[in-house]
Amino acid sequence: MRSSFLRRNGVILTAGTLLILGLHLILSGTRPGARASRPAIALIELLRPVQAFEAGFSDETSGFVHDYLELVGTRRENDALRKELAELESERARTSELEAENQRLGDLLELRDALAMKAVAANVIGSDATGLSRTLIIGQGSHSGFRRDMAVIAAAGVVGKLIAVAPDAARVMLIDDHNSALDAIDQRSRARGIVGGVIDDGLTMKYVGRTEDLKPGDTIVTSGMDGIFPRGLLVGKVAQVSQEGPGLFLNVELSPAADFRKLEQLLVLTQKPPELQIDADDRN
Repeated sequence: MRSSFLRRNGVILTAGTLLILGLHLILSGTRPGARASRPAIALIELLRPVQAFEAGFSDETSGFVHDYLELVGTRRENDALRKELAELESERARTSELEAENQRLGDLLELRDALAMKAVAANVIGSDATGLSRTLIIGQGSHSGFRRDMAVIAAAGVVGKLIAVAPDAARVMLIDDHNSALDAIDQRSRARGIVGGVIDDGLTMKYVGRTEDLKPGDTIVTSGMDGIFPRGLLVGKVAQVSQEGPGLFLNVELSPAADFRKLEQLLVLTQKPPELQIDADDRN
C-alpha cells in the first residue's frame, strides 16, 4: 500500500522536498559559515566551468559580431571611396581632354589670324576605310559655307582640300593621296614641283628638274600658284633626293609636316587666296 502511494505521488513528493530544501538553502545560506551553504558552494563550483564557457562564448560571439559589422562598414566605405576616385579620374580625364582641345583650337585660331583669311574650324569624324584613297571626313559642310576645292590645313601644316561636300559633312583628300596635286616650292633653292602621294605610301615632289639643288632637310612650302592654297604654308621636309635612271626629273621624297593619323581639328579656308604674280625666281 505504501509503495503504491509513493509511486502515485512520487513526482509531487519529490517536487515538494526540493522546494523545501531550496527555501532552507535560501534562508540559511545568508549566514556565513552555515553548513547549509556548503551544497550551494559545491553547486557554484560545479557550474563554474559551464558559466565560464558561456561567458567566453558570449564574449567571442560579441567580438565576432562586432568585427563582422566593422568589416562590412569598412567594405562599404572602400566601395564609396573607389567610386569617388573613379569619378574624380573621369573628371580629370575630361578636363585634360578639354584643355588639349582648347589648345588645338587656339593654335588654329592663331593660324587663321596670321593668314588674315576667313576660315572655319571643323572636327575630324572619320577616315577612309577602304585603303584605296587617303581621305578624312569632317563634321561640317555646306551649311558652314564649305565648297569643293577649299584648302584644309592644320596648325602643323597643309592637310588637303575638300573633294565632296554635304550639308553637314565633307570629305577631305589628303596631300599624300595619289590623286593629289599641290604646287609647292623649296624655300632655300626656290625649286618648284608638284607634291602628291604614291599608290603604295608616302609623299613625293614630282617634276623637279635634275639640275635643281634640293637637299635633305630643305623646307617645302606652298607656292600659292594653284589657286587653292595661299603662299607660304608648310608642306613638309625633304627626306631623300636621288637621280636614278635616265629621266629628266629628280626623285624627291618628302616627310609631311602634319601627322595625318592624329588629326582631330582642322581649319577650312573659306576664302579664296589672292592671285599671285609669278616672280622670276619662281619660274622653272
